[in-house]
Formats: sequence, structure tokens, C-alpha cells
Amino acid sequence: MRDVAIVGIGSTQFGRAQWSLLKMMCEASHEALADAGAGDRRPDAVYVANMGAPRNNKMAGLASALVDRLNLYPAGAETIENGPASGASAVKHGLHAVASGMCDLVLVCGGERMQEVNNFEATEFVSYLSHRYAEYVYGVTLPALAGLFARLYMERHGVRPEHLAMVAIKNHANGAKNPRAHLRIPVTMEGILTGPDAHNNNPWIADPLRFFDCCPVSDGASAVLLAPAAMAKEFKPTPVRIAGMGQATDTHAVHERPDPTELTAVRLASEQALRMAGLKPKDIHVAELHDAFTILEIAESEEAGFFPKGQGHKALERGETKIGGRLPINPSGGLKARGHPVGNTGVSQIVELVRQLRGEAGDYQVPNDPRNGFAVNFGGFGNNVLATVLTRGV
Repeated sequence: MRDVAIVGIGSTQFGRAQWSLLKMMCEASHEALADAGAGDRRPDAVYVANMGAPRNNKMAGLASALVDRLNLYPAGAETIENGPASGASAVKHGLHAVASGMCDLVLVCGGERMQEVNNFEATEFVSYLSHRYAEYVYGVTLPALAGLFARLYMERHGVRPEHLAMVAIKNHANGAKNPRAHLRIPVTMEGILTGPDAHNNNPWIADPLRFFDCCPVSDGASAVLLAPAAMAKEFKPTPVRIAGMGQATDTHAVHERPDPTELTAVRLASEQALRMAGLKPKDIHVAELHDAFTILEIAESEEAGFFPKGQGHKALERGETKIGGRLPINPSGGLKARGHPVGNTGVSQIVELVRQLRGEAGDYQVPNDPRNGFAVNFGGFGNNVLATVLTRGV
């Protein structure tokens, strides 16, 4: 098996798109190809990550449509769907294609145009991820599952509403420095939790989660270009290698888990990725975690092994997860502020880590020359999870 490097990255502005889904994906793909300096070298295969295009945008066969629009014939083309973990799943397929020797150059693009429908419809289609007969038919939504999880987790581990607000405040501060983030508006504890206008600014969504505990409904696209590590310096002087990937599943219905506060698939996928990379959690210098809800950043930071169980919120209190802290988490703003175009998110996390490891993140660059990055892409409500480890250099 060959080592695989990321030699090109690209992404659009996140938020409310002015363009079609396909045009956004073309923009991100063009940027990744240009970033790599690919020139006339064409990808052997194109993998597209998307969750909702047939439902929300009346489009199917996105991968073949992208090949056509970019004039990349006769590249192989496949669309990958794994809910909010579609992005990392598509990168995994690209990794396998290059590592196996089947392909030398693979383009992976994730895209979602969620604001083509209203917020109620967006919430509805994401709710299709829940168990059809044990959850969905009873009106369960993903925010509802997150609220139930948050309540149990907070009672067990002493997490307070202030800790959830700290995640939002940190990630909004980071997103304000990211020119491509959806929400570039800093928030304060007084504004969203303790002040006289906090209830109006930050209403309940699914107790104990409030509006600012939930990610926005976003449009956006991101892309990466993969090549064998042995060829990487033909494209970039500072390539980034995919050092490890892991994937694990858990029960579809959350209530069937022996302990609903355990995100077992996150733990197992993280262990696999770190083991493949030959690294320990202490070797990671920057992380992008799937904070679709603020409680998830805290819980995932523990399941990934960065902090002991029940101590993630304490590390947050100490400032260890800020830019400049011991382990910066979501310096891009995360899903909370960068945005969460669901099928795209796993690709965008990897793009952001590459920017950090290259030292190209600008105002939100992590200091101290980060070398190893880590991402968790969370599918469903933790029933299909991927973890990725990236390392600078080949």
C-alpha cells in the first residue's frame, strides 16, 4: 500500500450561497487543482460527498455532473452518502484508490446547498438520519437527540450551561477570524446566557440546548486533491500526508446503547486512526471536532483521548482548547461558526487542518508550528463516525 498525500485544497465561502450547488463544487474543485499546480494533469477519479441534493436541490448523479462541468473525462466518478460523515467517507474512498495503486490522482469534493429549502425542511431532512420506527415516527429530530444526550452528560459529569456557552464563545471568536466562515460574529457570556437580553438572543431549541448551542444551516463546498506521497513534491513543497483513518459504527437507535452518554464509535474510530498513524493523543497539535452541538465538542475531545472522561469541560475552562492553548480545537470556528453544509463537512475539516499544518491559516493560525492534525466527522447521532490523522511532510 502506498502512502497518500493531500497536494491541493480548495473551499468556497460558507453561508447562504449565491450560486448553484454544482457551481460551488466547481469553484472548490478548481481551487484545489490550482493550489496543487496540477496544470494539464487530470484526476483518474472524482469522489463527491453529498447528503441532500436529491431531496433539497432536485439533483442526483453529482459526481458525473461535476466531471462533465469540469471536463475531466474519462475520470471515474462516484457520489458518496454517509449523512454528515459523507465528507470523510469520500476522502476515505479517495485514500483507498490512491493507496491501492488503482489511481494516481484523485479529486474529492464535498458540497451541500441546504438553504435552497427553509430551516424547517432542512431540519426535517436531517432527521431522516434517526431510526425510522424507533425515533423518527415519534417526531425525534437531531437537535432533540442532542438535547437528551446533553442533559444526561451534564448530570453525569458536572457540565454546566456555562461550559456549553464557552464552546460557542470560543468557536465564534475563531470563526470571526476565518474569512470563509458562515458566522463571523463574536458572542459573549452576557449576550447569550447571563445578561438581561440573553433569553431573547438565545432561545431554547432542545433543553438544555439553546440557539447558540447549535450549528447554522449552511451552504458550502470544499475539495482536496490526493496523490501518492512519493509524487507529492511534484505538486507542493510542503505536502500533508494522510497518516491514519478510522471508521466505526454504533446502534442506529440511540436508546439501544448500553450507555447513551458513551460515543463508542468516536472512541473506536479515533483509536484506529491514531494506531494507523503510529501516534498517541498527546502527539496531536490541532483538532477539528464535529461540534454540530456544543456538547459534542466536549464529549468528542474525551472519546478521542485528549482528556480523561468527564474532564473535557475542565480543559475548556483552563483555556487549553483555544488558539494558543495546549490543544487548539476548532480554530476554524468549527461547525458552530465556520458552518455545517452537512455532506461537505468532513472534507472542510481536512481542508482546514491542511491550512494549519502548512501555516496558511492567517489570522486563525495555530502557533508553535503544528505538525499533526486530527479530525472527527460524526455521522447520524454517532452511529457512523470517521476519524482522520494528518501529518506534515512525507
